[in-house]
Amino acid sequence: MSLLLTDSHNSSASSAHDLSPEAARSWTELREQFQQNFALVDGETGEVLLPGEVSFGNWSVWGALCRELATAARPQILLDEPPLVAIAIPLLGVEPALVAVGMFLAEPEPDDEQLRAAAQILDCAPQTLADWAARRADYWSPAALERAAAVLCKNWQQARQLAKQAQDIDQLAANLASTYEEISLVYRLTQSLKLSCRDEDLGRLALQWLTDAVPVEALAVQFLPLAEASTLEGESRHETVLLTEGPCPLDNEQFSQLVAPYALQLPKHPIVINPPLTQEPSWPFPQIRQLVLVPLVESGHLFGWIAAFNHLEDRELGTVEGSLLGSVASILGIHSSNTDLYRQQSELLSGTIRALTSAIDAKDPYTCGHSDRVARVAVRLGRELDCTTDQLKWLYLSGLLHDVGKIGIDQEVLRKPGRLTETEYEHIQTHAPIGFRILDGIKQLDQVLPVVLHHHEAWDGTGYPSRLSGDSIPLLARIVAVADSYDAMGSDRPYRKGMPIDRLEEIFQAGSGKQWDAAVIEAYFRARADIHGISDEKRCQITLDPIQWM
Repeated sequence: MSLLLTDSHNSSASSAHDLSPEAARSWTELREQFQQNFALVDGETGEVLLPGEVSFGNWSVWGALCRELATAARPQILLDEPPLVAIAIPLLGVEPALVAVGMFLAEPEPDDEQLRAAAQILDCAPQTLADWAARRADYWSPAALERAAAVLCKNWQQARQLAKQAQDIDQLAANLASTYEEISLVYRLTQSLKLSCRDEDLGRLALQWLTDAVPVEALAVQFLPLAEASTLEGESRHETVLLTEGPCPLDNEQFSQLVAPYALQLPKHPIVINPPLTQEPSWPFPQIRQLVLVPLVESGHLFGWIAAFNHLEDRELGTVEGSLLGSVASILGIHSSNTDLYRQQSELLSGTIRALTSAIDAKDPYTCGHSDRVARVAVRLGRELDCTTDQLKWLYLSGLLHDVGKIGIDQEVLRKPGRLTETEYEHIQTHAPIGFRILDGIKQLDQVLPVVLHHHEAWDGTGYPSRLSGDSIPLLARIVAVADSYDAMGSDRPYRKGMPIDRLEEIFQAGSGKQWDAAVIEAYFRARADIHGISDEKRCQITLDPIQWM
């Protein structure tokens, strides 16, 4: 196949191997469709990049036309001089813009005079053009050539649209997969959003689950100390805690240095850092190549940070990873805020209970420590009776507060060393309903109220204030009744020594099924060794969490 471009046109020519895959594919389709070579022209400069079958003279004119057509969406006839027709076809969807130019016979077997005239127009040798025409077995009318080229351009447009749709579908599938992972992770985390679950425990779960969704070498969560954290319960966080999954490139101190610049003005979006920034000499953490960092924030309060380090394939981290970590950070921030609020409310309630307990002890210093001992003995009895964890907690609080009503009892009657008169005894009995009224209205102590009111009821119905009997007496009140009686009989008073344990247990046996629930008395005898130890233990600090010492 002859290439008839002049040397001046060949000076800027390249090869098909220099074309982009899209341009090379379109150029090949043209050759296959029309069974001849097309010249390929740069749509910006008008210069010929690849030669065609026949050269044009005075190429500057044709090059200018090609520049005009480069951005067109349809082919156009460049030359209609029988016996020749030339067409320019823009390669749609190709960057940079390219135009293919092809020369065709417009009629069969042109005569010599026609070829000489055409050669003069093209500025080429007549014999060269005659040789080319002799090899052509086909001919095209301008209209047919334009229609065939238009069909090919339409196919390119459709192919480009299909490729774009396929790309969009792939992107949508990737986004759906990412969204599914995010929704799945968020769902699992929200299922664990319980106030009983500490923020550090939820953080560990989040890191474990994130390892399956984020392609990084390491993940970390740093929780900050809780502001104004109380030391009363020993549970509050007083220093930063770093939790990690995978080989974290930073220790706790280094992590604090990493987030320090962002702590003053909290970012509203995930911080994503990739090369070349991490490759600069000023980057202080050369062990970190890629990073996503998100604060744990709720209601303007910063509770910590979550971070992902170094892509497994050393690629950039981006919006997908940032979005996933951002969702997890939101949940951890909300949970930290809720647990901190719960902690503050719990400490307020704890302080109230301690104040009431102290008031009871101040009212009757001779029984100081009685409420704490009753609370612990009641819990030990509850364990023996297979009470639930919640029941044990309520037992402990009930034991601490069972005598709160004595705040309203006349001090002279309360401290009287001798036998009480009937009137004085009736006055003492009012401490149960007084205690109920003191605590009534504190929603967090609803489960304590029945115990405060009924811990002096007797199994046979002879107790006070309501003369309840048997199972109509609340279970926790029956347990506290035995614990209260044990400590009251066994403790020293200014007017008497504590009762010997043998005599105390004889009274328990005699009163089983009469004054006290027989099942609770049986539990006492099974746990008597532990209960005796509780009586001997002196505690200077009351803790409101019985699980710590159970």
